Amino acid sequence: MIHISDIHKRYQMGPTMVNALGGVSLQIEAGEFVAITGPSGSGKSTLMNIIGCLDSPDSGSYLLAGEEVAELAPDDLAEIRNLRVGFVFQTFNLLPRATALENVELPLIYRGIGARRRRATAQAMLERVGLDDRMTHLPTELSGGQSQRVAIARALVGGPALILADEPTGALDTRTGEEIMALFEELNHDGVTLILVTHDNALAAHADRLVRLLDGLIVDNRAGVIV
Repeated sequence: MIHISDIHKRYQMGPTMVNALGGVSLQIEAGEFVAITGPSGSGKSTLMNIIGCLDSPDSGSYLLAGEEVAELAPDDLAEIRNLRVGFVFQTFNLLPRATALENVELPLIYRGIGARRRRATAQAMLERVGLDDRMTHLPTELSGGQSQRVAIARALVGGPALILADEPTGALDTRTGEEIMALFEELNHDGVTLILVTHDNALAAHADRLVRLLDGLIVDNRAGVIV
């Protein structure tokens, strides 16, 4: 599904040029559960943003399902983000004045799906993540774990083949974080490709493969090994 070859990315921060990625090559097959680990500043989030078509590399090749991403038009990239990739972030990013159901419906509104169909689809997805009794609640009426489940349902509602999760349990207590990771494992068993970005080795241990970044380079890439 993902074939990255010799990706470089630099950022200008004031007078300093930062090498975020210094020649990263990585392949991820459909159906894998991969954790990208490393300390702050190692390039984890930059790599995730490139994989999710939120940012572009300065050089190198990125093939997503056989397509060279650098050759795609902005509208095509927007379509990938809307149809083929789901994003889950640490801060949930829920609309505060919208119910759980309305938050999950949002991606389907952008696709122009009719009200009856999108509501039924969103309801089914909330049931899948165990929130059938919280559909009409606002984010302020939900716990952190419930809010993250809403965010996961929103990421899944369009049926993407790939989920990118950036520190998805960072705002949660340990027990709730483990519940969210169990949900990710269940989704992966159902065939969803998952990429988890985290600095927490305990969370990374849930993945089938661990990719460790340091100073913009991959320094380890092994199955089931905490580094």
